[in-house]
Amino acid sequence: MTPTGFRTGAHPPASAYERDLDRTAANHAPLTPLTFLERTASVYPEHVAVVHGPTRHTYAELNDRCRRLAAGLAGLGVAPGDTVAIMAPNIPPLLEAHYGVPMAGAVLNALNYRLDAASIAFILEHGEATVLLADSEFAPVLREALAQTTRSIQVVDIQDDAFRGQHERLGSLTYEELLARADPAFVPYLPADEWQAIALNYTSGTTGNPKGVVYHHRGAHLNAVGNVLVWGMGHHPVYLWTLPMFHCNGWCYPWAVTAAGGLHVCLDRVAPEQIFSAIDAHPVSHMACA
Repeated sequence: MTPTGFRTGAHPPASAYERDLDRTAANHAPLTPLTFLERTASVYPEHVAVVHGPTRHTYAELNDRCRRLAAGLAGLGVAPGDTVAIMAPNIPPLLEAHYGVPMAGAVLNALNYRLDAASIAFILEHGEATVLLADSEFAPVLREALAQTTRSIQVVDIQDDAFRGQHERLGSLTYEELLARADPAFVPYLPADEWQAIALNYTSGTTGNPKGVVYHHRGAHLNAVGNVLVWGMGHHPVYLWTLPMFHCNGWCYPWAVTAAGGLHVCLDRVAPEQIFSAIDAHPVSHMACA
């Protein structure tokens, strides 16, 4: 889209500004929100990045966990361009997946846990998921959904300590086991082209089957930066995760908060008592609703 008051036209003939000024690694990099974590972990390694109940991760630790997730997925055979699905509440593994999955070159598909088994099965099939990161809270509906698919999907079980129910297993490997056995020296993937896909989201299917929407690295980067600027987040905001991260990738705040060196305050359940307790325990500066 051309901004109002500007004109477009044919590319001008080569000028002095285009001779010997080709793009190189020294003067050009594709836009991607993955660099937000890289920078923040480098500048503020000891700053607390994530809080979830008694769990605390610094930015150095978050970066390490995301790299390990990428390495673990690669070890499962995930290749660039593959789809990795996840169903979880707003807990650290879902935040980590926003970095670790694209660090493996894959595309993140965060599933709406409010959908029924048939809709979930359609998304897994249509989105061509190769791996499913499955929180045990949603094991019953996911088991039913997997039974309705024709794909061979590897399942990694997320066992969140905050979940008080039974940790039903769907796979043979837990999320923490995947990270523990991963190669810590794994070199993360960065997109060669900022137009490459970073995430796949789906509508709720109110007028038929869910519709897939692709996010690319460039759009995710720019939208995250826009969030920081428009909302005046400043340095080190404290963001309370009341907005589902599966909802349009949490409006890109998994990347925006990190770009600002902020604190992600996770919630496994959006309930009044948990919201007020979190606000009381942490100097929450920003939150959103959906």
